[in-house]
Amino acid sequence: MFEDLELYDVTIIGGGPAGMYTAFYSGMRDLKTKVIEFNPELGGRIHYYPEKIIWDVGGLTPVTGAQLMQQLIQQAQTFEPDLVFNQQITGLERLDNGNFILTAATGERHYTKTAILCMGYGVPKMAKLEIEGADRYEVTNLHYTVQELEIFRGRRVVISGGGNSAVDWANALEPIAASVTVVHRREEFGGHERHVAQMRQSRVDVCTLCGIAELHGCGSCIEEVTIAHLETGESIRLPVDDVIVNHGMRADLDALKQWGLEMNEGHVVVDEKMESNIPGIFAAGDLAQYPNKVRLIAGSFTDGINAVNNAKLRIDPKADKVGYVSSHNERFKERNKALGLVGDEQKI
Repeated sequence: MFEDLELYDVTIIGGGPAGMYTAFYSGMRDLKTKVIEFNPELGGRIHYYPEKIIWDVGGLTPVTGAQLMQQLIQQAQTFEPDLVFNQQITGLERLDNGNFILTAATGERHYTKTAILCMGYGVPKMAKLEIEGADRYEVTNLHYTVQELEIFRGRRVVISGGGNSAVDWANALEPIAASVTVVHRREEFGGHERHVAQMRQSRVDVCTLCGIAELHGCGSCIEEVTIAHLETGESIRLPVDDVIVNHGMRADLDALKQWGLEMNEGHVVVDEKMESNIPGIFAAGDLAQYPNKVRLIAGSFTDGINAVNNAKLRIDPKADKVGYVSSHNERFKERNKALGLVGDEQKI
């Protein structure tokens, strides 16, 4: 039975940027909080892009993914939420008392008054290059993420993809690589306009309406690639030292579909309270869908705040609708003193 389980106010499923900031804000609202993450550590998809430069988080100068991740991890643990790793939540049961039991694929159960889904696009799996035999090069010079820019210095690099990461990698590698060629199946790129313009104005060779048709290698290394135009069929063969593939993520959201959640194209539909069609189940970040949704890390923070505030009201209808800003929040008073940021005689 559930009586032997510890009851939480808020259980956050997903430990990426949305989940981490939501955990922090849940602590600000003095809610008993748990975070459940599929991976063995917090960070989410940022782990795939540790050297990607992130410009669009308010109040921060450009930072690498790794730097932002470490700051978010530190912030998430401010109010010491319980952290659970290596568990994928697959089961949801609403109890007669209105609370929920969340069950992991491994059998562990979690008891909570509300849940906030911060699972992004689900359990992430990199979309692989769909060329027979490509997997044998994954241990050498076929890459699905860029962990360290320096390993590409002075090398001939082909990047396949047209999203933000592909464009950012092209711009980051252009000054240090011997050559950079970007191959994209469409005319338009999905990256931010400014970054796309930067790429097009640099010495990056941009091939649109094209795809990698063949990999040519000796043993375990790719030595050349065939790039084919998707409409004309014309092709060129390029010598290459490294191939980087960014075809997006494929996600596993099958469990959510079984819960009865209203979904649309891989997103959970929520209302203005960030609440799903199941009362008490909220969503934030990339997983959430609502009118005028902004799919930026900064937007996910606001989603988390909204979800927590409404979870708080669900638990205690007499609570304040929003939390006090940190400069007036009692939970920070002693912490500010400990950090030497305010004198004993001053009031926050």
